[in-house]
Amino acid sequence: MDNNEMKLTIKSLSENEIFARSVVASFCVGLNPTIEEIGDIKTAVSEAVTNCVVHAYPDRVGYIDIFVSIFENTVTIKIQDYGVGIADIKKAMQPFFTSKPYNERSGMGFTVMEGFMDKVEVTSQVNGGTCVVMTKEICAKDVKVGG
Repeated sequence: MDNNEMKLTIKSLSENEIFARSVVASFCVGLNPTIEEIGDIKTAVSEAVTNCVVHAYPDRVGYIDIFVSIFENTVTIKIQDYGVGIADIKKAMQPFFTSKPYNERSGMGFTVMEGFMDKVEVTSQVNGGTCVVMTKEICAKDVKVGG
């Protein structure tokens, strides 16, 4: 299978989270993923986009770029914002850590992403944005039609 790629740019509005996860999941359908694998991808994308909406742009609306590439049976999803960034990535990735406890945030976004994807890498620059790169191998099954 050839390499395939797509790019989606959305505003950091909460209503765009559903759109983003649906677009990414639809793009991956050609790999013939299981319902569980599609659910994993949708959940991880939801968490990453929600992090951008809630944390990257606390006092304004900004942009979120989503890049998806498929090579053989591996999906790579890169979600990039251009917001406030993360000063301490290691601390931010700890379960239950949240910078917004008063907003009833659970602090489980990165933990959820790591649970549903094979690999999650986060890079960030204070006042320069954050980039989350997630990969998942799809265990494609042959589909039998008519019998």
